[in-house]
Amino acid sequence: MAAARGHVQDPNDRRLRPIYDYLDNGNNKMAIQQADKLLKKHKDLHCAKVLKAIGLQRTGKQDEAFTLAQEVATLEPTDDNSLQALTILYREMHRPELVTKLYEAAVKKVPLSEEYHSHLFMAYARVGEYKKMQQAGMALYKIVPKNPYYFWSVMSLVMQAISAQDEKLAQTMFLPLAERMVEKMVKEEKIEAEAEVQLYYMILERLGKCVEALDVIRGPLGEKLTSELQSRESKCMKLYRRLQRWPECNSLAHKLLLKNPDDWQFYPSYFDSLFHLIDQSWSPPEEGEHCSEGSVHHTVVEVMGFVEDRISGEDGRDSRSLRGPYLARLELMHRLRERGCPEEKLLGEPLELMVQFFGKFGDKPCCITDLKIYLHLLAPEHHVQFINRVSEAVPLGEQGEDGFAFPEDTKALQRHLCVSQLSRALGLHHALDPDGKLRLIVELKAHYHHGLKFGTNALKTELQFSDMYCLMAAHVYIDLWKETEDENMVWQSLGVLQEGLSLSPSNAQFKLLLLLVYCHLGAFEPVVDLYSSLDAKHVQHDTIGFLLTRYAESLGQFAAASQSCNFSLRFFHSNQKDTSEYIIQAYKYGAFEKIPEFIALRNRLNQSLHFAQVRTERMLLDLFLEADIVLSLEESVKAMSLSPEEDDIPWDTMRDNRDLTVFTSWDPKERELTEEHRRRSLEEESVWLRLRSLTLRLLASLSSPGHAPTQQQNSGTTTTNENGVGDGPSILGSLLAQLHRTLQTAAQIAERRTQYPFLGPPATRLVSALSSGSCQCQAAALQLSVHLQELESVGLDESSELQTQICNGFKSLVVQLQEILNKGEGDLLEMKESKLKTWPSLLENLIFFVETVSIVLWMASHCAKILRPLKTSLQKKKKKKKDTNTALPAVVCGFQELTGSLQDLLTQALDYIKEQETGITALKLAGLSLEGQTQDEESFTKAAMDKVQSSYLRSLQEAGDLLKKRAETIKSLKI
Repeated sequence: MAAARGHVQDPNDRRLRPIYDYLDNGNNKMAIQQADKLLKKHKDLHCAKVLKAIGLQRTGKQDEAFTLAQEVATLEPTDDNSLQALTILYREMHRPELVTKLYEAAVKKVPLSEEYHSHLFMAYARVGEYKKMQQAGMALYKIVPKNPYYFWSVMSLVMQAISAQDEKLAQTMFLPLAERMVEKMVKEEKIEAEAEVQLYYMILERLGKCVEALDVIRGPLGEKLTSELQSRESKCMKLYRRLQRWPECNSLAHKLLLKNPDDWQFYPSYFDSLFHLIDQSWSPPEEGEHCSEGSVHHTVVEVMGFVEDRISGEDGRDSRSLRGPYLARLELMHRLRERGCPEEKLLGEPLELMVQFFGKFGDKPCCITDLKIYLHLLAPEHHVQFINRVSEAVPLGEQGEDGFAFPEDTKALQRHLCVSQLSRALGLHHALDPDGKLRLIVELKAHYHHGLKFGTNALKTELQFSDMYCLMAAHVYIDLWKETEDENMVWQSLGVLQEGLSLSPSNAQFKLLLLLVYCHLGAFEPVVDLYSSLDAKHVQHDTIGFLLTRYAESLGQFAAASQSCNFSLRFFHSNQKDTSEYIIQAYKYGAFEKIPEFIALRNRLNQSLHFAQVRTERMLLDLFLEADIVLSLEESVKAMSLSPEEDDIPWDTMRDNRDLTVFTSWDPKERELTEEHRRRSLEEESVWLRLRSLTLRLLASLSSPGHAPTQQQNSGTTTTNENGVGDGPSILGSLLAQLHRTLQTAAQIAERRTQYPFLGPPATRLVSALSSGSCQCQAAALQLSVHLQELESVGLDESSELQTQICNGFKSLVVQLQEILNKGEGDLLEMKESKLKTWPSLLENLIFFVETVSIVLWMASHCAKILRPLKTSLQKKKKKKKDTNTALPAVVCGFQELTGSLQDLLTQALDYIKEQETGITALKLAGLSLEGQTQDEESFTKAAMDKVQSSYLRSLQEAGDLLKKRAETIKSLKI
């Protein structure tokens, strides 16, 4: 705030200074008091009023703050202090549109102020008013003819083109106009800055005028492109590719590779152009240059020669070797093999080439990622031979008593580690039998512990040199767990990882794998700290946030689930505000080509699958956690401004931004995540989201009055179609129909039983929700509310058939709930043959029961609201008719039976929870057998078990607390 007012010397500055200081230091109450004092003496000091409003806004008194601010705003101030303070206030209120009104008024009063005009332009930029930005830019240019202002206006035209719904309008009006505006400056030789050339290039490229763009880049204007290395060349390359000028593309690529043989970005263009030239049977002209860029390599032999020359040039160098040419040779071999070209043999044997590569670069951590891409070039029968050959290139010391020889420095360690990683990537680890895997783990752990000596002086933020051995050992333990279902293997993997993390507290891969394993075991409590220690930044909340939000609620940690959703939502909401600020900075510094990127980022985040999921789950959680069902459903729905009619999820443009390759993995290709996995995972996530979103909207429609089915005016009866859904505009009926359709799709997906890799996307709750029966039970409860609304329109004395139908519905709900509860019976943690086994599926089932009971109870409270007045009016009618029959209507009896049965079910569930809590607390972990672990390792493993035990207890406690609240509310469901 201090910066915002530093440049204007206002006579009142001295008086306002203390208020600014209080606000800057977060002392809002003192700021308000100081402002009040000042306003008593100087009633017309508008800025003091606004500063008081900022204090009020920050202490949660939004309405008072807004009233004060509007008092000043209606006076249309023109002093800098008031305008800046109002801008800050409106920004904190998330009302940027009010800033535009402020400066519109200021510009009218002070029409020649450059400062106010530029503030107005930036205010329009915050709200994305591109047309007004264009006009404001030109108005600025007329007052102060500076180039940047003119190009602000041009860029705003480009933004109109980008945001136009109609692509035709962009191509025929906005972009041609922008092009003419720039051409005018070019003709008058007024182009000054690189940013202006970049903008001209951007316009021509969007218009598809690649030839004209090439002329600009290669002409005198292109000389201004100096900020990025090889900016002109990269742009030329892109244009040649778009124009399919393969000779030029080839020639330029090999010229650039001559200059820098290690610049990988030009190798793909070099190879692509070669194969296009071959496909077109291109041959050079007999006389003169091959093309405007120079000579062209149009045969495989020439290109092979060029790559080999780069390598032999490398071999003659004493300094650091370059990986580029060696990798280019493998890439060329891969492409030739794909096309079935016999020349592939001329490059040599892939095994020899890779051994040579390992010899040169095996001591670099990147060696494994470089070679992994090309391992498919090796024939399966050469895998073991390859590993033996590269092992020979690893210098190891003398063999110790344990039979292992260890590396004597970090370079040798890195080579040995790379051999282990290559073995795993070739599937040699997976091919071992269980005993072989256990021996491998012993070896990996020995190398891990030996390698720690190289990192004794490492800082806490640095990783140990041998960390990857530890991670690999954990992977092999997990392989064994999946293969043998021996739970001891997974406990030992947790022990190894916890030990690794204690010595390398910044290792993100240890944390990520721990997080995943704990979740698979049904323990969410340890995950919260692990995730927060990852210190996810900015866009990572979208790309890896799913790891947290997927499991929190399903494992019964409702408080943590709410917190996880808030984490993510805070980022998504601030993204809106932040992106506007980035765009403004880009205008200020002329970084025009970044502006569409910022807009694309904003859209990518707004359309994110994860954003839609956390919004929906957060609202459902808030509803489930509400204490008093009867009163609070309507209030909660109102507070969330949740409307059943509106669906705010962008289904057609939804984007899956999850980073599904965040885990380091050296698995062979056949075990890796495939595109089919990704597609199925997204489909499953979308269907589950649709189910949750429809459930949420249906709950909202229960709470909002006036969604009864339409009545036929004359007969007073309600028409229903075969689904029992009211005809006409009944939003409830339409949502239920959508829910049933989605459930059918969900059932088809569940039947596929897709198995994802362990390190791939987590399966959704969809399959277990269907198999537990909770989805079907929730749908049945929501369906009943339609029949109840019919009952409301018919009355109790005319509806015996309908009442019977509703009573049967009540009975069916109780049966379904009992089944869900029965499926979850069993010990969550059990000791078998002195091994600890977890049953996370039982815990998930219990949570489905908790959620489903909550939904049935909302239906019941909705039912009670409808039945009370009906019962009263029936009694009045009977009094009038002097009817002595005091028997209750069938539906009222049925409802009383329902509440009684629900009370019993909750008692059963609470007894089960109590029994489980007692059982888990009594488990003595001390007597466990953990073969093959040292004392240290055992202590880490036992600590992990303690965490799981404590997490299960916490989940049970939270589920129990929630069910107790529910049991309280049943008492108020009397009619």
